[in-house]
Amino acid sequence: MTTGGRPHQSARELGDRGEALAVTHLSAEGVSILDRNWRCAQGEIDIVGLDEGQVVFYEVKTRRSSRFGHPAEAVTRTKAARLRRLAGLWLREHPRLGCDLRIDVLALTSTGGDTFRIDHLRGVA
Repeated sequence: MTTGGRPHQSARELGDRGEALAVTHLSAEGVSILDRNWRCAQGEIDIVGLDEGQVVFYEVKTRRSSRFGHPAEAVTRTKAARLRRLAGLWLREHPRLGCDLRIDVLALTSTGGDTFRIDHLRGVA
């Protein structure tokens, strides 16, 4: 999927823009957004959604280019393990949602100008 973006943003602005685009993408795919930027002492979950009855934890990685590799490559084993721990903590706070879960990565890469390519990698961790 390709969608709008803005050149010359700070890293924080780029990340915020990526998360907003990710929410738009997920909503268009029929995902109900349950939470955004959920934080606890151990870290943060970018987006939590409900996809066909399954709770999905989304890690969003946004890059200006793929010059230093695909954005999803930033999700290392250590990061994946942290995401699994955070998912468990989130579910403890929301026990009514059950335990059928998945962890996905949304990798956004600028394709120039105002567009981004979105790669949705399902069940990565």
